[in-house]
Amino acid sequence: MIITSLLDTDLYKFTMMQVVLHHFPGAQVEYRFKCRNEGVDLRPCVGAIQDEIQWLCSLRFSQRELDYLRSLRFIKSDFVDFLGLFQMNAKYITVAPSPKDNGEIDIVIRGPWLHTILFEVPVLAIVNEIYFRETVRAPDYAEGRRRLDEKIALVAGDPSLDGIRIADYGTRRRFSRLWHEEVLLACRSKLGARFAGTSNVMYALQHGITPLGTMAHEYLQACQALGPRLRDTQVFGFETWAREYRGDLGIALSDVYGMSAFLRDFDMYFCKLFDGARHDSGDPYDWGERLIAHYEANRVDPKTKTLVFSDALTFPLMVQLYQRFRDRARVAFGIGTNLTNDLGYTPLQIVIKMVRCNGQPVAKLSDTPAKNMCDDEAYLKYLRQVFQVEG
Repeated sequence: MIITSLLDTDLYKFTMMQVVLHHFPGAQVEYRFKCRNEGVDLRPCVGAIQDEIQWLCSLRFSQRELDYLRSLRFIKSDFVDFLGLFQMNAKYITVAPSPKDNGEIDIVIRGPWLHTILFEVPVLAIVNEIYFRETVRAPDYAEGRRRLDEKIALVAGDPSLDGIRIADYGTRRRFSRLWHEEVLLACRSKLGARFAGTSNVMYALQHGITPLGTMAHEYLQACQALGPRLRDTQVFGFETWAREYRGDLGIALSDVYGMSAFLRDFDMYFCKLFDGARHDSGDPYDWGERLIAHYEANRVDPKTKTLVFSDALTFPLMVQLYQRFRDRARVAFGIGTNLTNDLGYTPLQIVIKMVRCNGQPVAKLSDTPAKNMCDDEAYLKYLRQVFQVEG
């Protein structure tokens, strides 16, 4: 089977899940799947996806896995106790061919946030692996290794890049589970200190790699329905996060409402409280310049803060960004698809996004409009108005 452990997911699923347990245990949510590639027919994969999900829903956390989570300084004991009882439930997820009859499939996850939050990453990994298993019968792993070695050499062979820090963020769009592991081990072996860690908790445990991650878009989106007032959603989300983690896990996500709205809310208090911010849409150079200027305007030394770049990164782009910002701030990089699904085949651009919370539409207003996903145009228009975002 494709997923063999409930730890085979991103760390930020657990960090967000802990916040849900402690602050929003009654929240009800809905997620939907989307494939952004044109002309991809996923319908032949539906049966296999359903079988893999049934297996996923039979898994439980082992005692070793629970002990590992308990050893992480920011994971609390009662949350681990809850996970000891936790099991995914297939009644909360449906997979079917789209009624549009265009090759798309509908994956809908609907139920308590606490019991559905862990579906996203493993389900996306399942869809990816099944699709490539069906369409690439004899994978060219030699080409994948050649490409990986070329990327590693670009960094490892340049002494001026000794300070670069690269993390694997590629679980959800990986070519396969086994290829993901091979890539990780090659990075650890050949990049040395330049390889900072992985978002994948299972491989972090199995191979002694640092697990990395804080929050994702769904957390701040859900706060649209959970906070006291829509305009204060972002502030509410950051304050709730800070109450939970007391200064730990201090990288704020900056693109749920676009960079301008983020900077309006990320005042001196948050500038000092959080360790930095993560870029995930829009022009990365512009983002970095604006964030550094914002820190300086709020009398915070940007050299004490971390800029995390994670949007569609390639190794050449990462090197350019590092050279641009390394002397002005701390910089770190999370690479996904380009690291774990680059064997010469067109990768799937697939996502599962939260679209409702407590019966109310939720959305993000990305600086990359193609990343927006909401089925309620009236709500999107209202959200743009509230956060002063041009449509």
